[in-house]
Amino acid sequence: MALTGRLGVLALFGVLVVGLVAPSWTGIWLMGAVLLVLVVVDLALAGGVRGLAFTRGSDPSVRLGEPMDVTLTVGNAGRRAVRGVLRDAWPPSAGAEEDRHKLVIPVGERRNFVTRLVPTRRGDRPASRVTVRSLGPLGLAGRQGSHDVPWSVRVLPPFHSRKHLPSRLARLQQMDGRNAVLIRGQGTEFDSLREYVIGDDVRSIDWRASARASDVMVRTWRPERDRHVVLVLDTGRVSAARVGDTPRLDAMLDAALLLAVLASRAGDRVDLIAYDRQVRAAVKGASGSNLLPALVNAMAPLESSLVETDSRGMVAEILRRTRRRSLVVLLTGLDAAPLEEGLFPLLPMLTARHKLVLASVADPRVAEMARGRGDAEAVYDAAAAERTLAERRNVTARLGRYGVDVVDATPDSLPPALADRYLALKAAGQL
Repeated sequence: MALTGRLGVLALFGVLVVGLVAPSWTGIWLMGAVLLVLVVVDLALAGGVRGLAFTRGSDPSVRLGEPMDVTLTVGNAGRRAVRGVLRDAWPPSAGAEEDRHKLVIPVGERRNFVTRLVPTRRGDRPASRVTVRSLGPLGLAGRQGSHDVPWSVRVLPPFHSRKHLPSRLARLQQMDGRNAVLIRGQGTEFDSLREYVIGDDVRSIDWRASARASDVMVRTWRPERDRHVVLVLDTGRVSAARVGDTPRLDAMLDAALLLAVLASRAGDRVDLIAYDRQVRAAVKGASGSNLLPALVNAMAPLESSLVETDSRGMVAEILRRTRRRSLVVLLTGLDAAPLEEGLFPLLPMLTARHKLVLASVADPRVAEMARGRGDAEAVYDAAAAERTLAERRNVTARLGRYGVDVVDATPDSLPPALADRYLALKAAGQL
């Protein structure tokens, strides 16, 4: 049972009447009895809520920050019309703009109620209970009941770095020989022959072809296809730190998506591993148009774990899954202590079999603090920031001595910077 504000207003009016007309206990009891009768009559005439039938419908997924509509269909199989209010409850992170709807459903009919969601977090956002309050004709009281109507919406990564894809694909086309650009490097594939022009590498001259032709001919090369790219997301505590309003993990996901799509367009095979102390997500064998949906669905529920990553277990998992030489892109932090205790001792084992690129999210606030000189506090902040930057440069140099390429950039700059490093390695034939 539910009582409305209208009953309170009516009770206040009754108090005034009793006070002015019959200020006695008899008047009070009489007014109370009248109100009670009205409430009982309203409840008796209100439509039932237990017999209502509910179904939901919507797209199964939506990108973070984009709106979507979830339709709730309510059918009334009872003996009276149902009039009142319906609340379609969702968790706050689902971003329901308006979850309360006026309800009027005649006997034997159905009505649709649309709730617009604008999610604020990735992952699966399950619907909460649907609560219906059916009011009587007087609007003083009603019947109320809650119903479980299971439904879940998967909120996918937004993939903001998609805007960088056209320019990188244009560069990839040039590297692929479609614009007649000469590329040479160890491990590249022969593409075609063309006439020599000033500036060409003389080592690319094909003397046999030149002997058969009337001009000097050179070989053009294109990057090898069907290489193996393994994206490894460190979901340990280093990915939980926030840069501005965004966790580092979200920036890492965005960079991984751009690189994955670019590598797939280049003809390479792309796999994904998310790891901290166990495998949190994995994608293997997806290609073409199936790759991006597989990646975003695997990434959507990922959350950072507040534990130190088991580097030995991560490297073992990489080696177990990748038998042939591959490009391993490890998205993690550049903090000296975790790397010193975890990854550094394992680098020789990993770099002996694979080409390793380590990508890290840098905090632009640190660089901003390093430039501060306004007062004594700013100078101390600048000194701390400079120390942090020096440690990152030192770690980068040590990784370089193991043959590891390091991409250290701010959240907005990391995706294009990582894509550029991939293209540079491919052009140099180092994959």
